[in-house]
Amino acid sequence: MKLNDGTVRDSTGAYLSYQVHPDHAHLVDEVIDWYEATAAGLERTVIPSAADEFALKRWAAHGYEDDREALGDTGSWNQLNERDLGDLAEPVLPDGFRFRTADEAGPRAVVQAHVDAWSPSTYSAEGYEGVRGTPPYRGDLHVLVEAPDGTMASSAIMWLDEQNRTAEFEPVGTHLDYRRRGLATAMLLHGMHLARAAGARQMTVVCLGAPGHSAARELYYGVGFRKVSRDAPLIKTEPKD
Repeated sequence: MKLNDGTVRDSTGAYLSYQVHPDHAHLVDEVIDWYEATAAGLERTVIPSAADEFALKRWAAHGYEDDREALGDTGSWNQLNERDLGDLAEPVLPDGFRFRTADEAGPRAVVQAHVDAWSPSTYSAEGYEGVRGTPPYRGDLHVLVEAPDGTMASSAIMWLDEQNRTAEFEPVGTHLDYRRRGLATAMLLHGMHLARAAGARQMTVVCLGAPGHSAARELYYGVGFRKVSRDAPLIKTEPKD
């Protein structure tokens, strides 16, 4: 597996996140067959939706069980949250802070904002170029909060789906030294105003859902998001010889 910094790391497991249209639920069997063949011999993790009863039964029929480690109090499963954009509060930043966009701040500042929020991180200029090359990416919908000293203290990318008139925050992060100042709350509200102006009518964001990871979840609840679905992590371990 190649990381963002160009280094290569051996992987002893496989991870699959997938989507199947509800009108073609039977295709999950093809997904399972492909995954079994592609990741044969590895410990295999898959993330279906907890609401997809048909898929859960089909994965179980192929030997997949609840991933108890992932489902623990500090587990890694995610929940999807959403809210409509009809009624938005106005964002308020502390004195001296201001909103910027990636187009305004430039690549170097954008990369540093990500590294500062997710330290330790292998994110690099090369990685950001890959993000910028993704067709839905828009620099005017990549928002940041600049501190009085010029540090990019918080940042978030919004991915706009023009056809469905929805937008998603991914990722959202704040510099360790600037947390608990209301920056992320203000940035999310500011971002949602921009998304609505760009045509979105609904906003989504994914966060960790386990009880031990409450900080991000409470942040999103505080600006009007509510849970609509969650992961059901499953795992299959190859028998040892």
